[in-house]
Amino acid sequence: MGVDIQTNLFINNEYVPSSTGETLSIYNPSTDELVTDKVQVASEADIDNAVAAAKKAFPLWNGTPAAKRTAIMLKFADLIDSHASSIAKLESMAMGQPISLAKGMLKGAAAMWRYYAGSAGKIKGTSFTPEAMGDNLYKIVEYVPLGVCAGICAWNGTHVLAAWKMAPALAAGNTFILKTSEKSPIGACYYGDLVREAGFPPGVINIVAGAGPVGALLAGHVQIAKIAFTGSAAAGRAVCIAAAKSNLKHVSLELGGKSPALIFDDADLENAVKSNAADFLRNSGQICFAASRVLVQESIAPKFIEGVKKAFEEAANKMGDPTLAETAFGPLADKKQFERVMTFLNDGKAEGVQVLTGGERMGDKGTFVKPTVLLNPDSKSKVYRDEIFGPVISVKTFKTEEEAIQMANDTTYGLGCELSA
Repeated sequence: MGVDIQTNLFINNEYVPSSTGETLSIYNPSTDELVTDKVQVASEADIDNAVAAAKKAFPLWNGTPAAKRTAIMLKFADLIDSHASSIAKLESMAMGQPISLAKGMLKGAAAMWRYYAGSAGKIKGTSFTPEAMGDNLYKIVEYVPLGVCAGICAWNGTHVLAAWKMAPALAAGNTFILKTSEKSPIGACYYGDLVREAGFPPGVINIVAGAGPVGALLAGHVQIAKIAFTGSAAAGRAVCIAAAKSNLKHVSLELGGKSPALIFDDADLENAVKSNAADFLRNSGQICFAASRVLVQESIAPKFIEGVKKAFEEAANKMGDPTLAETAFGPLADKKQFERVMTFLNDGKAEGVQVLTGGERMGDKGTFVKPTVLLNPDSKSKVYRDEIFGPVISVKTFKTEEEAIQMANDTTYGLGCELSA
C-alpha cells in the first residue's frame, strides 16, 4: 500500500512498546490478509505512564497563551490534511472504509480541529452584580479546565471521533489520552509524528490501543477527570459504572442508534430513495445515526419500495475493493461484525421476515454483505428493534402522521431521524 504502519503506543511524545509485550492483530476485511500482528496493547502500567505524562503536561499546556494553543491546533489540522492520503489508506486497510470516504472523514476531522482552535481563549464566565442577588456581593463564575481527560473511539469513524473528543478539550487547556478501537488502531497511531511536528508539548496528547480492558482502565482511573466514549450501550453503561466507582469523573456518551426515516406522500420520491439508499449505505451502514427504520406512507409505498430495491441492487455493483477510488461501499469492519450482521439476517429469515433484496454474503473473500432491504418485519423482531450496524434497512408502512410518529418513537434508542420532503 506504500505507507508505513506505526504500531507502538504514543506516550509523552515518544513511540513506545507495551510494557507487557501484548499485541493484537489486524486483518484486512476486504481480503482476509494480515495487515500487522504487532499493534501494542496498553497495560495498566502503560496507562499509568500516560496519565502521569498528561498530568505533568497540564500546567504547561493550560498556561500556554490561547493564541499559541490555537496556532498549534491549526498546524495539526493542516498536517491531517497533508497526510490524509496515507491515513486514509491505513483506515481502508484496517476496517475496509472506502478510500474516498476515509479522505472525506479526515477533511471533516481537520475542519473540527480548526473550529475548536478558534475557541481557545474564548471561554467566557458569568458575573452577578449585588443588585441581582440583593446581598451586596459580587459573584463571579469562572470556567476552568478539568485536567487530564480521556476519550475512547469507535472504529467506524476514528478521526472524526478523535477530533470531537480531543479538540475542544485541548482548546480549553486540558491534556488528553486517546484510546483507539482494537478494530482500527493504525490510523490514529500515525498521529504521533504529526503531534510532535505541530508543536504539542510532551504529554499533551497520548495515544494508546487495545480492547475493552484498556478502556476500563481509563474509565476507572482516579486521576482522569473526564472521559468521553463512543460505542455500544452496554459498553457505555460499563464506562459509567467504572467512572462512578472510581472518582465520579465526568462522562459523556455517544451510543448506538436505530433511527427512523419518515417519508410522507408529498415527499420528493427521488430524493427519498437516494437518502435511504446511497446515503444510508455510506460506510456500509456502519454509522450510529443512520436511519435504518424506514417508515413510508402507504399511498406512495409501492413506488418507493420499487425504487429503493433497485437502488440497493445497484449499490451492490459499487461494493468492492475499498482502496479503489471508484468503490462506493466497502466490507464490514471485521469478521466479528460480519458474523453479527449475518446472525441478524439469518434469524430474521427464520422468523419469516421478507428479504426484498440482499440478505446474504457477497463474494468468497472478505466481510462483504449485500445491501439488504427487509420488508414489513414485525415490530417486535430483532431486525427491526435492535441496532444491526450494517447495510440493512427495514421498510414499514403507515397510514397517518400520528401513526408514523408513534412508530418512530417506539424505540429505546435516540440520536437522530430524517424527514424527506
